[in-house]
Parts: sequence; C-alpha cells; structure tokens
Amino acid sequence: MTESTPIALTIAGLDPSGGAGVIADVRTFVSLGCFPTAALTSITFQNTTGVFGAVHQTAATLRGQLEPIAKDLKVAAVKTGMLPTAEIVSCVADLLEELNLPAPVVDPVMVSTSGHDLIGPEAFQVLTSRLLPLARLITPNIPEAERLAGFSINNEADMRRAGRVILDQNVSVVLIKGGHLGSQGGSVVDLMMDQDGEELELRSKFVDVGPIHGTGCTLSAAIAANLAQGLELSESVRAAKKFVDHRIRALLTSTRIGHGALPL
Repeated sequence: MTESTPIALTIAGLDPSGGAGVIADVRTFVSLGCFPTAALTSITFQNTTGVFGAVHQTAATLRGQLEPIAKDLKVAAVKTGMLPTAEIVSCVADLLEELNLPAPVVDPVMVSTSGHDLIGPEAFQVLTSRLLPLARLITPNIPEAERLAGFSINNEADMRRAGRVILDQNVSVVLIKGGHLGSQGGSVVDLMMDQDGEELELRSKFVDVGPIHGTGCTLSAAIAANLAQGLELSESVRAAKKFVDHRIRALLTSTRIGHGALPL
C-alpha cells in the first residue's frame, strides 16, 4: 500500500465459503487497486449449494466496527450488501451521516442465489425509506427491482418502467442488472437511469456457465473501487461491468469449486 492507495469500505455479510459477501468484496477491492476495509452485518452459514442460516449483528456491534475505521482512515468509497434487519439498516443510515462517509453504492441484497430470503419486511421498509435516498447508486437485480417497483419484469421495456418507478422513490441513480432475464438476442442488458432522464445501456455477450454466486457483490464492489480511484460514476459502472464480464468468461476454463453455483 502507498499513500495514494484509496481505501474502500464494504458493509455486508460474511459468506464463509468465500463466494459472496465481504470476502468477494475484498478480493475485488484488491484486484482494482484499493486497500480493503470491512464491517460485518451478518455471519451466514452457507456454501456453494445454499444458505443454511445466519446470526445477525446488532447495531452496537456494527457501530463498534465502523466508528474506529472512519475515525482512523480516510474512506474513499463505500458499498453495502446484505443488511438483514431494520436495526442494521437504520444503523448504517445513521453512521453514513454521522461519520461523513461517502454516499454508498447500495446492492439491495434480498434473496440469495439459492433462494434464501436475506432481508425481512421491516428491514425492507427502512431500506427504501432511509438508505436508498442516501445512495450514490443502487444496483438491484431483476427480482430486487421487481420488489422495489411492485411488478414483474420480463423484458427491457419492463426494466425501463421499473427504473422510473424506483427513481420516483427518492433514488438518485439506479442500475438494473438484467442477468436474470437471460439472453436477450444473444446478449445480457444492464440499464442505468438517473433523475435527469439520462440512460446508459450496458450490453454484453451472454455466456452460459450455469448458476453463478457472487456476481452482484462483485459488480457493486467494483463500482465502489472505481469510484475510489477517482472515476466518474458512468465510467465506474462501465469498467465494473467489463471486470465482471471478464471474470464470468474465465469460468469457462477454470477449475470447478464446490458442488453448487460457481463462485465468481
């Protein structure tokens, strides 16, 4: 680490198998030239085949992790992942303001790849009312965007309509990840929209490698790392998308880890 190495912070859950959560975020931060810091919101019990339980942190333990980091280190970018309880979401929103941390990239984690619910209804309400308005960018996948917008998303037109509904919820910028729609004419489409009516379409070739674990964590962490390096938001998103696409293509020739979804 040098004096010019930017510091990135992830506030997310621990996946002990390393495929997602803070371990995936830390790997991404380091790959993109940032010094990683992390605060745990939950210790999950999982591997590549599924999630089997979790022990969530309290607001006190989360505050105890974050305050010393913010008082000692100049954090250049923040991302959030799994925020499982209303207490935790409220604490994150409070600390972002109290500690004068950068506006975060919020990955609104709701359901695991294996289908395990990772956020309760009360936490969802606090997420939408308190945290999303503080975000620099939110990065929902299709199921998460459906929950935020309140209707099913089946195509690109639905993605745009959902984006407008989500922006009306006091969200500055939304990036809807289209991977759950599968191939759309041989490509996968992500769509970024902002309050000024600007849109950015990110298309990449569809690569069928089967279920993948950790793409959302990696993408949001890569965006945060790029912001920490001084890139503008659109540049950060474009570069992060290329980073994730490269990692997905690499899975075609990599050695399989585990018996379930492929860790990115």
